[in-house]
Amino acid sequence: MNILLIAATEAEIAPLTEYIEPFRTSANGQTYAFGNAGISLLITGVGMVATAYNLTKQLAKNHYDIVLQAGVGGAFNNFIALADVVIVGKERFADLGAEDNGKYIDIFDMGLLHTNETPFTDKWLEAPEISLPKVLELKRVSGVTVNTVSGSTDTIQRIIDTYSPDVESMEGAAMHYVCLQEGVPFVQIRAISNYVEPRDKTKWQMSKAIKNLNDVLKTFADSLKQA
Repeated sequence: MNILLIAATEAEIAPLTEYIEPFRTSANGQTYAFGNAGISLLITGVGMVATAYNLTKQLAKNHYDIVLQAGVGGAFNNFIALADVVIVGKERFADLGAEDNGKYIDIFDMGLLHTNETPFTDKWLEAPEISLPKVLELKRVSGVTVNTVSGSTDTIQRIIDTYSPDVESMEGAAMHYVCLQEGVPFVQIRAISNYVEPRDKTKWQMSKAIKNLNDVLKTFADSLKQA
């Protein structure tokens, strides 16, 4: 199996990178061998545009059996505990549309996209049903992706009312979109660093979220060694 692991920033997967360093196969590249499986790492950069560009460029050059996106994100729902790691089963672009005198109009409601226009399914970018190793059998949630992290009561309520999402990130929907268009199986996992609320970083658990995320990734890497 040939796996492409992507993250927006090096910091989000730094513990994993250090952990799998002994399995690196080249001095200059970030490729790692585990028996019959291989992992390639790609830092896409932050946001939808950087993710879409760099992921598409990578997929054009190489074949992968699966793309695994790993990162941190915020949660709208308190049933997800801070530092929990979840799998995002479906995504929406939450700021793709128009404003009309204080009212937000989604891109679908504008008539610029159809409900089931490829690669959307009922307006969502849905992850394919694939067989996952036990370590990746996580709580399944819905996500929205934004260019600007939500930090005002009005914006947060608008997103909840429009999409009823569980989590928010800046890259998830871009990865879903590219992989669905290219026909590449994919999985998105997120560790929850904060709740989506007016910004107060004193409440965030970024370090613990990154630790838990990388614990899952390390266990996943270990499972490849034993396969």
